[in-house]
Amino acid sequence: MNHETTVLPVYGVFVDGAWELSAETMEVLDKYTLQPTAQIADASPEQVSRAVESAAAAMKKPFSPYERYKVLARAAELLLARRDEFAATLAAEVGKPIRESRGEVERAAQTLLISAEEAKRIHGEGVPVEAAPGSEQRLAFSIRVPVGVIAAITPFNVPLNLVCHKIGPALAAGNSVVLKPSEVTPLVALKLADVLAEAGLPSGRLNVVTGDGAVIGGLLLDDARVQMYSFTGSVRVGRLIRERAGLRKVALELGNNSANIVHHDCDLQLAVDMIAAKGFNNAGQVCISVQRVFVHESIADVFVERLKAKTEQLVMGDPREEATDIGPMISVREAERVESWVNEALEQGAVLVSGGKRDGAFYPPTILTGVKADMKVCKQEVFGPVVAIETYATADEAIAKANDSEYGLQAGLFTKDLQLAMKAAKELEVGGLIINDASAYRVDQMPYGGVKNSGTGKEGPAYAIMEMTEEKLIVFNL
Repeated sequence: MNHETTVLPVYGVFVDGAWELSAETMEVLDKYTLQPTAQIADASPEQVSRAVESAAAAMKKPFSPYERYKVLARAAELLLARRDEFAATLAAEVGKPIRESRGEVERAAQTLLISAEEAKRIHGEGVPVEAAPGSEQRLAFSIRVPVGVIAAITPFNVPLNLVCHKIGPALAAGNSVVLKPSEVTPLVALKLADVLAEAGLPSGRLNVVTGDGAVIGGLLLDDARVQMYSFTGSVRVGRLIRERAGLRKVALELGNNSANIVHHDCDLQLAVDMIAAKGFNNAGQVCISVQRVFVHESIADVFVERLKAKTEQLVMGDPREEATDIGPMISVREAERVESWVNEALEQGAVLVSGGKRDGAFYPPTILTGVKADMKVCKQEVFGPVVAIETYATADEAIAKANDSEYGLQAGLFTKDLQLAMKAAKELEVGGLIINDASAYRVDQMPYGGVKNSGTGKEGPAYAIMEMTEEKLIVFNL
């Protein structure tokens, strides 16, 4: 009997404008079938070093702001032309529903286009040194110059747009990049390198190395030719990077357990719709996903009833199907972790309103009430499709509960009370407050970043460019 053997595509590393294989490979799984869908290179230390060398050498060659603009704008066009291919890759390697996947491709193209536009707007400012006694004949201004070689380390959950949020601004600012995408979802990043090369990006300006995150991340941290690290991921790894980076620049987007306050005067159905949509998309694997919900006690019963009804309409299944709202989590292990946290909360007195029954890597949209602040589902970052609901009596109590967290990325507030909105804007300890929408609202041109253990620095091309450039002062003695 003949057995057909599927030959998996093999993706190499991208160094100095060329693809090359490595001695070792790793498998990338289809997150729905849990079967291998491709093989990637497990980059050797020598390949990582050459990637940095290539990036450093590229910095010595001219790459004008207008050239950067043209390359990034063309890359955005090429990416959109391949939207369906990239979306299909996302659906397979992330398990992200196909509608969401198409949306990510479109947003990634926007991120590249915004970066292209910002490449033409980088500027310094006049500095009035002539106002100082004895400097009447001096003239000064500043310019912004590239940092140099940037190591960009990206996560599994939004593996195309979050890559674009690092390499788009970095290239727009005139830097070179060594990109290390997540080893569990690297394929769209590798395809994007092809897009940028086709768009005319000079060799060495972008290098992509794949393999074990801890090993390659360590090699990049030990390489003195890297001038900046831009990382999205866990607090533990973020701390490690900050400790080992020394005096070099670091931008970190880390954990979160987003609070959302639902006040008694709000448009209740709007709150229900937004929290259902943004608590469970991408199976809850979003840094600003709705996690902790604080509902005024006078409307809590109606809110929970409506949220349950809305949530149970969501379709879980094959991410390739148009009807699917929620696909699998990134792995069985992660789904098991979420299951264990929920079960622990139930043992500690929480009440299961909906969901809670795992099936392999699938974990259903889950609503808990009766939770307490010290439960893992409240205190830590679930990074799964779980919403934990508490009640409150006063606005001060709601704000205090929302602030009772080591994290502070974004929060949501539903209210028609302008005074409350302004009070929350001043008192909530977050990088962004979204009013009359859920915490997970994000468009790609806005400043995005947190406080406390949610990290340092801002994303959004215009803001990331400020992080990825240095201000240089020029003084003329006239």
